[in-house]
Amino acid sequence: MRPPVALTVAGTDSGGGAGIAADLKTFAAHGVWGTCAVTAVTAQNTALVGQIQLLGPAMVTAQIGAVVSDIGVSAAKTGMLGSGRIVQAVVAAVVEWGLGPLVVDPVAVSTSGSKLATPGGLAAIRGELLPVADLVTPNLPEAAALAEWPEPPADRAGMERLAFDVLDLGPAAVLLTGGHLPGAEAPDVLVTREGGAQPRWLTGPRLDSRTTHGTGCVLSAAVTARLARRETLVQAVEGAKQFVTAAIAAGVDLGRGPGAVNPSGPCPP
Repeated sequence: MRPPVALTVAGTDSGGGAGIAADLKTFAAHGVWGTCAVTAVTAQNTALVGQIQLLGPAMVTAQIGAVVSDIGVSAAKTGMLGSGRIVQAVVAAVVEWGLGPLVVDPVAVSTSGSKLATPGGLAAIRGELLPVADLVTPNLPEAAALAEWPEPPADRAGMERLAFDVLDLGPAAVLLTGGHLPGAEAPDVLVTREGGAQPRWLTGPRLDSRTTHGTGCVLSAAVTARLARRETLVQAVEGAKQFVTAAIAAGVDLGRGPGAVNPSGPCPP
């Protein structure tokens, strides 16, 4: 038996709710073998990120090479990268090894409000990583930062314009998540270069839940896992949307801060 293989390039979460921990749980829930390259170690729980230690770019490169050269990778994703030098190392590895499909979760700020990317790191994501990405999955604040908007949009029309502005930065597709918008629904919008000016809206109920820690990690990891299983981009995005909604509903109430989404709870279709 040889399962599909997915690679996550991201930081740790010592509380287990986000980062590599969430990614590997999500891969496993989809029947995909999870591999990883650690970019940063955090002392983190549901309430705060206490300390962050970035790894050297050479070590990040070595981890990626060790996995790809021996095991092979069907799809890959990035999460917390931290610095511009790490972003550049990841981009070089993506090009050298032909990694793809590549899903970029442009992690910049934690759920608790801690900054997880330096200004140089965000600039490198914008200018160097997005052009090699098959899909980028920002939330509204992350997308506004990438597109250099003064503030996130407050309605769907603005959300659609922002998605296209991020698409103009070079990725093949953008899945902009609208969980920060008010209302009874949680709307996401997918725009692609192949799709031209036709956005695809994905809506779901807004769950009254405080178990939201790790939502972005689980969503992007679910898309990556489904791409590793050779689903189309639309199939992967639609399935991941359903999966993360179920993972929020199955969330675990841990600690003093927002509880964690639970990718081990739902069974993916």
